[in-house]
Amino acid sequence: MARSPRRAGAPRLQLPLLCLLLQGATAILFAVFVRYNHETDAALWHWGNHSNSDNEFYFRYPSFQDVHVMVFVGFGFLMAFLQRYGFGSVGFTFLLAAFALQWSTLIQGFFHSLHGGYIHVSVNSMINADFCAGAVLISFGAILGKTGPAQLLLMTLLEVVLFGINEFVLLNLLRVKDAGGSMTIHTFGAYFGLVLSRVLYRPQLEKSKHRQGSVYHSDLFAMIGTIFLWIFWPSFNSAPTTLGDGQHRTALNTYYSLSASTLGTFAMSALVGERGRLDMVHIQNAALAGGVVVGTAGEMMLTPFGALTAGFLAGTVSTLGYKFFTPILEAKFKVQDTCGVHNLHGIPGVLGALLGVLVVGLATHEAYGEGSPAEAALPGFPGRLPVL
Repeated sequence: MARSPRRAGAPRLQLPLLCLLLQGATAILFAVFVRYNHETDAALWHWGNHSNSDNEFYFRYPSFQDVHVMVFVGFGFLMAFLQRYGFGSVGFTFLLAAFALQWSTLIQGFFHSLHGGYIHVSVNSMINADFCAGAVLISFGAILGKTGPAQLLLMTLLEVVLFGINEFVLLNLLRVKDAGGSMTIHTFGAYFGLVLSRVLYRPQLEKSKHRQGSVYHSDLFAMIGTIFLWIFWPSFNSAPTTLGDGQHRTALNTYYSLSASTLGTFAMSALVGERGRLDMVHIQNAALAGGVVVGTAGEMMLTPFGALTAGFLAGTVSTLGYKFFTPILEAKFKVQDTCGVHNLHGIPGVLGALLGVLVVGLATHEAYGEGSPAEAALPGFPGRLPVL
């Protein structure tokens, strides 16, 4: 039976009307609440008699660029392995991230940088907004192919709010150290997406499993995303950390952890694969687990050996998760994790939190230097740069 023109036109209007509504509401809220901070406002900057080279922009923007590439290029192409949803993975990543960074600027601003009735933004706000967008895209990976763009925008609207609340509780109230977001970004994004996947589960989806397959060129595109994420992950973890030795140490720890997780992934994939063959799903995803696992402890005195050990463990566990746990998750718990975010972000994120607890428990003032800024890694210090 043919659908009436009125009913057929309703879905067509959903996305444009929702985009216009959300963008209009966001613009109004920006006009009312958002202002430049003291390092961005021309009058306030020159009133402080600063040199232009003192502006934090020059120290933070290179890291922001790397994080931005990860969000808009890395995540999108990483999910392009599905032969039927390549356009959706890249295109919807573009849409969701563009909205999330605006909405999260407001939500994070209300929690962290509301002064005198205004939210004050800077390059730090851009970095933190991209982090929130990253969590949204992780959740998107769990339900890729199951929803349309309008539903994904509504998911983003809700998730950004919950992300802000979760981040505020962990970083501000509990004073948790989580600069690279093992808990606030990866674990939260993964399990939010898995809950949505369970809610969206339908028995008839079993009939469309053939659409989740990959072909040669789709796997090649996904590897582009993997390489972008792998290269820029040290910037992702170090972007919000304290300038100086803390940021330097975070980049080093992430660098070594990623290299070890890659070798662990290749070794374990060949070990559990049929006839010793490598599985591209493992290589595309589990090799990145080393970046996730040091998100919490990256700024701490993890040591290069500790970073290598953590990375190798994360790559190994992630690969085993793809091989053995993903089928159980679907068969027993009715959770269809399209991109395996539980194995790349969920489990390594939990391991990263435990690693952070371990390193903090072993911390001494002698290891960090009495009175040095590196003591920020000790308990009781804020977990991420303010959004100011």
